[in-house]
Amino acid sequence: MKRRQFLGALGGLAATWPGVSAAQPTRRVRRIGILHDYVEADPEGRLQIAALRDELAKLGWVEGRNIIVDFKSGVEEADALRAPAKELLARSPDVVLGAGGTIVAALQKASKTVPVVFVNVTDPVGGGLVSSLAHPGGNTTGFTQFEFGISAKWLEILKEIAPDTARVAVIRDPTARSGGGQLGAIQAVAPRLGVEVKPIDAGDAEEIKRDLLDVSHESGGGLIVTSSRLARIHREEIIALAEQHHLPAIYAFRVYVSDGGLMAYGPDAVGSYRRAANYIDRILKGEKPADLPVQAPVKYELTINMKAAKALRLTVPQSLLTSAEVIE
Repeated sequence: MKRRQFLGALGGLAATWPGVSAAQPTRRVRRIGILHDYVEADPEGRLQIAALRDELAKLGWVEGRNIIVDFKSGVEEADALRAPAKELLARSPDVVLGAGGTIVAALQKASKTVPVVFVNVTDPVGGGLVSSLAHPGGNTTGFTQFEFGISAKWLEILKEIAPDTARVAVIRDPTARSGGGQLGAIQAVAPRLGVEVKPIDAGDAEEIKRDLLDVSHESGGGLIVTSSRLARIHREEIIALAEQHHLPAIYAFRVYVSDGGLMAYGPDAVGSYRRAANYIDRILKGEKPADLPVQAPVKYELTINMKAAKALRLTVPQSLLTSAEVIE
């Protein structure tokens, strides 16, 4: 028998022999769930998810080829998070990305076994999400967004750009596990800076409007917006109110400044999604969340909106300008 005929016969035999296939092995399609705190149409949320998808593609995970991505977002009330968390986990994902401590807590309640990678969590140990930063344990790990000392820095920067500030409203999320720690760090430095602190629980836009009106009655008012999920949902209203009441304000994330706010000091909120893609990749390849240490931000960034500063008749100190990203 000629060599070509012999190889052809072997090919036919392989196609019919039990347990042997002539086709290449098919690659398993993996499923990734995302429970996000921005509505799908929000430009900032789209940037974050685009960064995640881009980094996953660089690591070889492409939608329509070897991964399916299930996305849920935009739930305002903390109690209402249970339903989308259960729906997401009912699709049997291989790993889930959760944005923020409240969302991650809802995912953990829905499942103790599905791997969860988080972003934008301030105090995962104090919030009971992981056992420790070095050894998370359980099914959850990820990337923190702040140390509580950063919260004190917000008040220091605000006082530097607006020295006459004497009363500061602090908008926080009453449902967030880290809200008390952020407020506590601000209150700890307030006496040294000669500032009175008024906490505002961001229940809804009308409540924020009413409380900010109280702060703005006298001169010397200011505003700090902490890393609050509810505040980010209502950020357009908050920025407009700060402008209306002539309140110098500092925010936890750059997106507020892009949308017209005065200034922000915080981590690269988009970059954390790129870093999360690496953990998702490692989990899909067999590593356990319990063995992947929780990581802190690589750097913090100061952003200043000069148009907002001019509207408030503020002179930005050179010490801030030299270290800030300036938006004209």
